Amino acid sequence: MSDAQQPVFQIQRMYLKDLSLEIPGAPRIFLEQQSPAVEVSLDTTQEMLAEGIHEVTVTTTVTTRIGDKVLFLVEAREGGIFEIRNIPDEQMPVVLNVVCPNVIYPYLRANVADVIQRAGFPPIHLAEINFEALYQQKLAQQQGGDTPSLIVPGRAN
Repeated sequence: MSDAQQPVFQIQRMYLKDLSLEIPGAPRIFLEQQSPAVEVSLDTTQEMLAEGIHEVTVTTTVTTRIGDKVLFLVEAREGGIFEIRNIPDEQMPVVLNVVCPNVIYPYLRANVADVIQRAGFPPIHLAEINFEALYQQKLAQQQGGDTPSLIVPGRAN
């Protein structure tokens, strides 16, 4: 293979694309003594920006509740721009849906934990994600016509 045909996978940029924190019951919610229930949803998207340049985003929503009251809600979207060239077409979906999200997710986890802690709450550490399983789930849901997303357990420390 000549150098022009060698596979290329390079991170061009990682960035926090969107971050939102809502604490609808503040300040009274800080007086609650119960442990909250935590629900985390996760999704990935991709977009070709130019020939060989792709944006991949990982989006999460973390909702914590005490009873029927929302303690706080965090929505975050972390993006990455990747140069991906000379990868066989049949491997591109795995690169975009598994490899790229695996690179992005640690940044998203850190940003979510940081904003929750800065808001005055104990940190929530998002679980590790098997993006291969998420990709397979998305494929199955798309064949069934459902909206793809994954609910994963969170943990309040």
